[in-house]
Amino acid sequence: MIIAENLYIMQSGNKEDRYKTLIPQIEALVRTEKDLIANLANISAAIHQTFGFFWVGFYLVKGDELVLAPFQGHVACTRIKRGKGVCGTAWDAAETVIVQDVNKFPGHIACSAESKSEIVVPLISGDNVFGVLDVDSDIRNNFDETDRIYLEEICKLIE
Repeated sequence: MIIAENLYIMQSGNKEDRYKTLIPQIEALVRTEKDLIANLANISAAIHQTFGFFWVGFYLVKGDELVLAPFQGHVACTRIKRGKGVCGTAWDAAETVIVQDVNKFPGHIACSAESKSEIVVPLISGDNVFGVLDVDSDIRNNFDETDRIYLEEICKLIE
């Protein structure tokens, strides 16, 4: 079993190559661990460590809100209503949302003024969204189809 100290971080190569190196390591981390919070903590750390994104973390559905779960980065918003901000929008639509410039997203919730772009991937079990993976960058236009494909693949490891 791979443990966090042994996470191999590809220093060169393109984004796709880095995801392809990261995903098997995340699979090994979560394969035998049944605790959701432990897995979310390690996944957020592995993504953050690999890409150096400004903020990487999870929100879990609790009633009619998303509630902050394990993350890496600055202090964050604790609760988000369904349909509000990028996270609430991805939850409500049950689909990935990519925002190239958060200042142009209607209703964006600014947990940090340093966040410039964002991708949010829903965590889905059956027909229900039970949480989201939220990744913020301090660079505009930092997320694309490659991120969507591989972050959705990572989220399927949780589901």
